[in-house]
Amino acid sequence: MMTAGPGGRSIGQLLRDLASESADLVRGEIALAKAELTEKAAQAAGGVGMLVAGSLVAFAGLLVLLDAAVYGLARLLGTESLPALAALIVGAVTIALGGLLVHRGRTSLKPRNLAPARTAQSLERDRQFVKEQMP
Repeated sequence: MMTAGPGGRSIGQLLRDLASESADLVRGEIALAKAELTEKAAQAAGGVGMLVAGSLVAFAGLLVLLDAAVYGLARLLGTESLPALAALIVGAVTIALGGLLVHRGRTSLKPRNLAPARTAQSLERDRQFVKEQMP
């Protein structure tokens, strides 16, 4: 015959409850990890998109700067006037914008920004809780 544990429940019932609650805890942690990894994958996709967009914008800026160099050379040779300055300004701003997009994309793709931090914290709390409950 099983003896009664806390709350008048038998040891067998306590062990069944422990197994059930442990399984629920594991399922909950798996669900949290899935949700967080899905969120991080979306963040990574956004970062890749920003990298691509930034690279394309920077490339466009490079083309404008090359066009400005052509205008500048033509002006130096005495065949054109102020279009080179305007093209240099537009090219510099375009490259700066592209650089900003690339920087933001790279930052969002750093491993520390993609790590499932909430899941790790939750697992650590669970570990501490189980450790405190053990005799």
